[in-house]
Amino acid sequence: MLNSTTFYRQEYTGPLLEEASLPGTPFGFFQNWLDQAIESKISEPNAMLLSTVGASGCPSARVVLLKDFSEQGFCFFTNGQSHKAGEIQHNPAVALTFYWEPFYRQVRIEGMAVPVSTTVADAYFALRPRGAQLSAWASSQSEVVSSRMVLEAQYQKMTERFKNEAVIPRPPHWGGFCVVPTMIEFWQGQENRLHDRVRYTRLGEVIDNAWQRDRLAP
Repeated sequence: MLNSTTFYRQEYTGPLLEEASLPGTPFGFFQNWLDQAIESKISEPNAMLLSTVGASGCPSARVVLLKDFSEQGFCFFTNGQSHKAGEIQHNPAVALTFYWEPFYRQVRIEGMAVPVSTTVADAYFALRPRGAQLSAWASSQSEVVSSRMVLEAQYQKMTERFKNEAVIPRPPHWGGFCVVPTMIEFWQGQENRLHDRVRYTRLGEVIDNAWQRDRLAP
C-alpha cells in the first residue's frame, strides 16, 4: 500500500474563475493566460503536449511548440514523415495540453489536426534559424539511426549542400498542422483541491464561432 507521506504535496492557490468574468468564447481567455505565462519569463510558455492515436489504437504523446494560434486553431510545425505526422494522417483527432506551473493553470484542447498550406509552411520555415533549417533537411525524423555520428555527418552534408545558398528552401516533407478545436477546458488550481474547471464546447461550424460554456466539478 502506498504511503502518502512519501509523496510531495503542493497546495494550489489562484484567482477564482467567476462566471460573471468569463468570456463567451475561449480564445481571448487563452490569449490572456498565454500572455501572462510569457510575461512571467517561464521557460517555453508555448510548450504543449500533443497526444495522438495511430493505427494500433494506442495513444502516444510528445511536447511540441505552439507557433501560432487564432480562432481557426492552434498551429505547430514538424517533419511530415515523423511518427506523429503518420498518426495524424491515420487519425486527425488529437489533444493538446498546456501546463503553466507557476500559475497552477492547465488548458486542455481537443480537435482535428488539419495540414497548414504550403504558403504558411514556407513563411514559417523562412523564419527559422539557419541551423534549424539545415536540421530539417538532415533529419529523417523518427527513423532508427545507428549513432549520433550519423546525424552529425548528415548535418554536415546539408551544410555543404547549401553553403552557397542565401535562402534554404523548405524540404518538401516538412510542414505543419493546425488543430481546429472542438473543446477547450481551462483549469485553475484552488485550495483544498476545489479547483475551477471551465469547459467550452464548439456549437456548429468553425465560421460560426459559437460555444457552449460549462463549469465542471473538480
